[in-house]
Amino acid sequence: MSRGFDGFGSAYFNGDRPVGEEVSLHLANLNLQIGLDDGNTLFWPVKDIRLLPDIAGKKGYVLRLTTDPLARLYLTDRSLMTYLPSAHSKTPGKGRRKLLLWALAAIAAVALQIAVLVPLLADRLAAFIPPSGERALGAATLDQVRRVLDDTGLDPLAYCENPAGVAALTQMTTSLNQGDDRLENLSVHVLDHPMKNGFALPGGYIVLFRGLIDQAENPDQIAAVLAHEMGHVSTRDPTRHALRSAGSIGVLGLVFGDFAGGAAVLFLTERLISARYSQQAETEADTFGYTRLDAANVSPAVMGDMFDLLREAGGDANQLLAHFLSHPMLSQRIDAARAAADASSNYAPILDGTAWAALQKICD
Repeated sequence: MSRGFDGFGSAYFNGDRPVGEEVSLHLANLNLQIGLDDGNTLFWPVKDIRLLPDIAGKKGYVLRLTTDPLARLYLTDRSLMTYLPSAHSKTPGKGRRKLLLWALAAIAAVALQIAVLVPLLADRLAAFIPPSGERALGAATLDQVRRVLDDTGLDPLAYCENPAGVAALTQMTTSLNQGDDRLENLSVHVLDHPMKNGFALPGGYIVLFRGLIDQAENPDQIAAVLAHEMGHVSTRDPTRHALRSAGSIGVLGLVFGDFAGGAAVLFLTERLISARYSQQAETEADTFGYTRLDAANVSPAVMGDMFDLLREAGGDANQLLAHFLSHPMLSQRIDAARAAADASSNYAPILDGTAWAALQKICD
């Protein structure tokens, strides 16, 4: 079959220039022959010609070649479509497949960066952040926590600073933070919020909420949460988590001193409040907590008691459960805490009744 087509108002765009050139069209030997002004002829196999969606408007239509992702042929007369049986095929051509492969490769590269390279870089670079930098990041994040959780939107969430309660909290912290391996620059704060939660921030900051103290049945359960968070501080888990959450750009910014960027800190605030660490990190924090509780003559079993209390509270303790429901499974952690207790030890409460009552009123 051989047939020529004239007067089609055809224009050919090679993809290099935005201006098309008029061409002559001839159909022969299962090819659409496109005659160019310079005397050359392009051969488009009929089986590889596809109709693009209606991006040319009502007066015309556009054809493309599956093997060339850029070239386009614009026409106004639709009679040629009779001779192009594959034009409406949805099968992607080689050019589209190539673009798809490039897109998949780009997605894979981003996934590799997020899942592998950024965590690896974060773990390595955490050691290079100076203590003053960690402290600045923790202080900025704590300030942002107070602003985000304030219900009025006017003032930062208040610290709980009842003097007798602060004295009781200091007594508890001192009892847990003794010995040659005591944590330097440890700062423990209680915020006046009903959230049942506690978490660590970079630079030695630990935050407890009023709701957590209200939930506890005795001071040892608060001490268990505090000892666990001290474990995260000792291994710098919050700093590594902050670096991972910040991404590659954030990693470099934090390493080189951008510790108080508003947007970065706002993002990190949510991530650090709800931080869920690896199984190894949680196990190490638990073990650290057992050691500190035992050294303070408090039974490590109280950590299991606190976990069990939160599990029984169910929906009322979702925030803290989300924090502690990391691997290993909660039931395993309860069993491990109780197994860490020495049955022959004469354990005693970390605070007496008067100090515990004062801690319960620290937000008054």
